[in-house]
Amino acid sequence: MGFVIRIVSAVCLLLGLASSCLASAPVDGILVGGQGDDGPVPGRSNIIRVSGNRNYPPYEFVDKNGQPAGFTVDLVRAVAEVMGMDVRIQLNEWSKVRSDLAAGRIDMSLGMSHTPEREAFFDYPSPHSIVQHAIFARKGTPPVGSLEELRGHKVIVFRDGAMHDRLKLLGFGDDLVPADTVADALRLLASGRCDYTVTALLPSMYIIRENKLSNLVPVNKNIASYKFSFAVRKGNHALQSRLNEGLAILIKTGQYQQIYDKWLGVLEPKKVSWDKALQYGAMTLFPLVLLLAGTFVWSRSLQNRVNQRTRELALEVSEKERALEELRLHQDKLVQADKLASLGILVSGVAHEINNPNGLILMSMPILKESQDAVSKVLEDYCREHGDFMCGQLPYSRMRNRIPALLHEVHEGAKRIKRIVDDLKDFARQSDAASMEPFDMNDVVQAATRLIESSIRKATRGFTASYADDLPKVMGNAQRIEQVVVNLILNACQALPDQERRIFVSTSFERKQGKVVLKVRDEGIGIDSEQLLHLTDPFYTTKRETGGTGLGLSVSAGIVKEHGGLLEFASEPGTGTTVTLSLPTA
Repeated sequence: MGFVIRIVSAVCLLLGLASSCLASAPVDGILVGGQGDDGPVPGRSNIIRVSGNRNYPPYEFVDKNGQPAGFTVDLVRAVAEVMGMDVRIQLNEWSKVRSDLAAGRIDMSLGMSHTPEREAFFDYPSPHSIVQHAIFARKGTPPVGSLEELRGHKVIVFRDGAMHDRLKLLGFGDDLVPADTVADALRLLASGRCDYTVTALLPSMYIIRENKLSNLVPVNKNIASYKFSFAVRKGNHALQSRLNEGLAILIKTGQYQQIYDKWLGVLEPKKVSWDKALQYGAMTLFPLVLLLAGTFVWSRSLQNRVNQRTRELALEVSEKERALEELRLHQDKLVQADKLASLGILVSGVAHEINNPNGLILMSMPILKESQDAVSKVLEDYCREHGDFMCGQLPYSRMRNRIPALLHEVHEGAKRIKRIVDDLKDFARQSDAASMEPFDMNDVVQAATRLIESSIRKATRGFTASYADDLPKVMGNAQRIEQVVVNLILNACQALPDQERRIFVSTSFERKQGKVVLKVRDEGIGIDSEQLLHLTDPFYTTKRETGGTGLGLSVSAGIVKEHGGLLEFASEPGTGTTVTLSLPTA
């Protein structure tokens, strides 16, 4: 859909340029100031006064530094640069922008939807994009097929916007509730005061995401589409022509596409051409063929060595059973070596695919925390003046303290994902040892328990944690040990057949041995003695049908070994399992 819109926009732009160039040739050496119907008068100011909507992201808005930003802002600056124009940009409420342009107090607006009613007052250069409008409602509201189905409902509209004008023409006047900005319209809808709002789809989704209005969804994503372009006062053909010329230059030089991709392209799914797909496929297939060939040769070489060793054993050992056992042991080693070699191939791709979306979370969380801190002051004032209100389907009085905790937990979870991926890479390729420093084992266990609190609640109604007083410090990496604790408790949760079974976590200090001990005991289904011997083997799992990879305890055992500690397992089928983690004190 986004690709089609861009093609239509470019075609409309070129057609608009051709018609404007036939109607009036560009005026060289004159900077358009909007002082008259046909451009500036010689001797007067050549500054072009530009205004736009201060809250219409990602097209035009005021950024956190109080400066104009967005797609149309960058676009008009680029046009001004290639055409040698001097522009002064000031963002305001849309109603004022529209009235100022009609009265001649400004020379042009950054963006305006094309409607027949507006053509009597404004002239449009070629459209630079297409704006799609949608109907939004709270979750659970049935879909709406047309504007007519909105009759009899209170509908919020963006004051003096294209849909405000259209709905007034359709006779919705008494049921319309104007809002000064799209953000105000969405907040009003989220609070439950009206039934629907009809606003631009892309700015609305942007604002919903940034303001966490999670109870709002589009119930009709394409109720109307309008061409979106700069706008000048009626009759200002000189400025209209120069804007057309500048847009055409930007398209030819590729600068328009760069600006589009920066603000709007990132919101569209990327399309891959057949040529690129074939190219990428060839680039991927060729190394894989070489890799498979190398693996085959290497496997054959190992197999030959095993066969040679088998023949040597047959000559040296008279008992057939002993020779067969030696062969089986060496074959098992070959299979395990092949698994470890394959792990090295898989790790880089898996780490890349996980780290990309996880990196977005890590980069976005500080911004979300800062935004929440800023918005919380406004919400507190609103709560004091108007009383408690719903926020995220819960009263604000409950959410005011919960939101920072949720953001912190998400941030910590993302950092944990990164650490797990790093440990997976370490499993295949030895890296430098992690930094070591004294830490409190009780703090680590409590932090791990908090992070997986929801998993614990789903698994059991009886979770008990006891922490020994005055535990000595442990020397090591607290984050890595926290990962081990999380794995042990999650394994205990997964071992419980129902919520009536319990989990016990405790810490203690073995003074004679100089070790801090953590025990995790569950009343689960238990593990038989044969499986108990292989729990820390790479890729060994008893839960493969439910998605288990067999890496959790293997990685945990590696971390404990790095810290000079010991991980022990004791279990009886049907009664439960006890895992003991002991680490030397600092």
